[in-house]
Amino acid sequence: MTRFDPKLVRGDIPLMNRVINGRPITYLDSGASSLTPRSVIEAMDRYYQFHHANVHRGVYQTANEATAIYEGARESAAHFLNAPGGSEEIVFTKNATESFNLLARSWGAAFLQPGDVVLVSEMEHHANIVPWFQLRESHGVEVRFIPVTDDYRLDLSNIEESMHGVKLVSVTAMSNVLGTINPIRELANLAHSHGALLAVDGAQSVAHLATDLVALDADFMIFSAHKMLGPTGLGVFWTRQEIMAAMPPFLGGGGMIKDVSTDGFTPASGPSKFEAGTPPIAQAAGFAAAVRYLEGLGMENIAAHEKDLTGDALTRLALEFDGRVRVIGPPDTEARGGVISLDVQGVHPHDVAQVLDQFGVCVRPGHHCAKPLMKRFGLAATARASFGPYSLVSDTDALLEALTHAVEMFG
Repeated sequence: MTRFDPKLVRGDIPLMNRVINGRPITYLDSGASSLTPRSVIEAMDRYYQFHHANVHRGVYQTANEATAIYEGARESAAHFLNAPGGSEEIVFTKNATESFNLLARSWGAAFLQPGDVVLVSEMEHHANIVPWFQLRESHGVEVRFIPVTDDYRLDLSNIEESMHGVKLVSVTAMSNVLGTINPIRELANLAHSHGALLAVDGAQSVAHLATDLVALDADFMIFSAHKMLGPTGLGVFWTRQEIMAAMPPFLGGGGMIKDVSTDGFTPASGPSKFEAGTPPIAQAAGFAAAVRYLEGLGMENIAAHEKDLTGDALTRLALEFDGRVRVIGPPDTEARGGVISLDVQGVHPHDVAQVLDQFGVCVRPGHHCAKPLMKRFGLAATARASFGPYSLVSDTDALLEALTHAVEMFG
């Protein structure tokens, strides 16, 4: 693709041909899982048809081809992120949640002492909260929270006081509920000035904004393939080579060892140390194709397109519902992504989503694995719409039409 055109992107995605309840599908759930271009599906299909074998073991041709595909995906990830140490800093897991568990159970268990503090925020996904609570129970670490302001931003007004004893700051780059884009480089500078490391949940940001690990100066980056036009079943864990070398293995078994005897084992070095068992080879093939597709579109183009869509949607939502529909998140596109959580007055989000489904509109109702944030704003759930590079203004038109019907139905 030589230029970015969301209509062409839409044409590349087979699922966009679906008709739901007599209407063309309006997919507004990219924050949960993005849709998959044909080239990604074909890359996985080619692997299974022509190259299927296990990796790093066989010496026959298809085994070598499979290994090349798998390691090529690692190189694609490193290039996409501008990883300073290249592909040797990329670990494949099964999803971002497993990557956070790897961070907590490997680095955290090895380097955090009782009383050390992990600083997260109130807007985090449970994947960046629960593993730290588990480490609190097993290792006596303290979990501390950065509050969220009434205007849906991180409250950094007392951040210096909050940094006492902190060894790791772990925050989302973009909230999966609010759409808020957090100041990652500022947080990196803060963490490093206090001798702490910075981990970033990039699950919502990597598919929508250009990511440069050198510029961000983070120490860990975590995200999932399925939120960036790729397949399910593959997560990415990045850290600096010197940090990775000091981390103990997370899972034990085949593939992650250098040697095993009746006396014990010696782990492999590099990413292999954390990739026990048969890895997600077909998913890696699809992930590499998704990275190529996104790079072809241009991340700056995607970000600009989604910013325009979000601004238009926010303006129209504010004008057309006379206060009946409230956006839970920043009201403009300043440091904001294309995730729009809605609270329809007097209507449960699940009821809203079911009405929208009758119009072929796909949104996500629920707490979005962010219960501390929901409690912060006195909510049980929201109905969340989220854009992707294939989204159009016509999707917003369909959303507003369906929302109008829901408001009238329950009014």
